[in-house]
Amino acid sequence: MSSSEQDQTSQRRATSAGDDNALQKLAGQEREHRSEFRRAWNRFKRYRPAFVGLFFIGILCIIALFPGFLAPYSATEFPTTRGAPLSWDHPLGADEIGRDILSRMIYGTRVALIVALTATFISVGIGVIIGSAAGYFGGWVDSILSRLIDAVMAIPLLVLIIAFVAVLGAGLFTTVLAIGMAIWAQYARVMRADIMSLRERDYVLAARTIGASTTRIIARHMIPNALAPIIVIATLSVGSVIILEAALSFLGLGVQPPNPSWGGMLSEGRQHMRTYAHISIIPGIAITLTVLAFNLVGDALRDALDPHQRE
Repeated sequence: MSSSEQDQTSQRRATSAGDDNALQKLAGQEREHRSEFRRAWNRFKRYRPAFVGLFFIGILCIIALFPGFLAPYSATEFPTTRGAPLSWDHPLGADEIGRDILSRMIYGTRVALIVALTATFISVGIGVIIGSAAGYFGGWVDSILSRLIDAVMAIPLLVLIIAFVAVLGAGLFTTVLAIGMAIWAQYARVMRADIMSLRERDYVLAARTIGASTTRIIARHMIPNALAPIIVIATLSVGSVIILEAALSFLGLGVQPPNPSWGGMLSEGRQHMRTYAHISIIPGIAITLTVLAFNLVGDALRDALDPHQRE
């Protein structure tokens, strides 16, 4: 065998050995990821109040999925007199024009969850994409995207949302889109920092060694390892989104009458606080309990996924 053939054989063996080593690192990273998930779940289970929050959120989801079966009346029906007190026929009373509050609360639950979950999903998607691109590519890409993130975060949140609504018009779809487009920057900033810290990890270098594409490296090996703080922030932000939707509806910029929303019900009842206080108190309690439930779950996730508390 000639010396050139021996060199080629040696190079192939070295390449093969390098690929095998890279694959072993990737396999080790997968095992570590599964082990961390089990440890996080064990930590989560120790925080009992989170299960109270999950139970309450589960009830809300059932109500939101089947409002037509659970509501005794239509949300726009007038089955009784204005301001009727609590009774067997109307467990939560009636509003200022005779609509059943229980029915409107049930339909309002669906609106609240649609806005909260969809807007959070949109904002997380935008933030993860922009933050991942900024953190992975660096350089001028990072400079441009970081300035964009800073600009969005510099604008007061409610002002930014109202600006979107002013351009797009009021309504359920606009409310979801406006909130989602306004709160993505917090996710982008966290994702950028985490992706930057992962760029030189062994499993990322191993993925590059075996020829994985940039998209695959980011989506398969980096984002899953950077999602823990995003999940925590998203869970805690759901309550904030519910409050934002209620604020917009209270101001007349969110879900439009006669469609029910908790914020809209608060606004409708504020002029009758002296005579029909329950019209505003009931949706206010619902907002408070829902935000508390998501915060309980978010606190548990933070304790379970916080890297400073990993075993």
